[in-house]
Amino acid sequence: MGDAIADLLRSAKTIAVVGCSKNPEKEAHTVPLFMRQKGYRVLPVNPTADEIFGEKVYKAVTEIKEPVDIVDVFRPGPECAEVVEQALKIRPKAVWLQLGITNARARELAQAAGVQYVEDRCLRIEHRRVFG
Repeated sequence: MGDAIADLLRSAKTIAVVGCSKNPEKEAHTVPLFMRQKGYRVLPVNPTADEIFGEKVYKAVTEIKEPVDIVDVFRPGPECAEVVEQALKIRPKAVWLQLGITNARARELAQAAGVQYVEDRCLRIEHRRVFG
């Protein structure tokens, strides 16, 4: 998995963040902000916000019309299968559930669709591990 994550982080350009937060004290804000600072295009997805990081916020991942490499998920585990069902409609290269988030059905859905799946890992931690 480690080499696959490194390859993914090296090739990815655009990350849609489901559950991206306006609150700068939450990981769902600081992790996407870190990824932006590292040069990734971050597309926030949050039904209750209009703008985060100066970017238009999408109400649902299915509203995104541009190519997405990673759909990063900051939602509770029980909600993730539904999030992955929606994410697969935009055909990302990978679905990533953040640290502490797992869902067996979400994993099955992604794998059945041939989409790389990462769960229970933090994008920021993995980026630091890969790039120092």
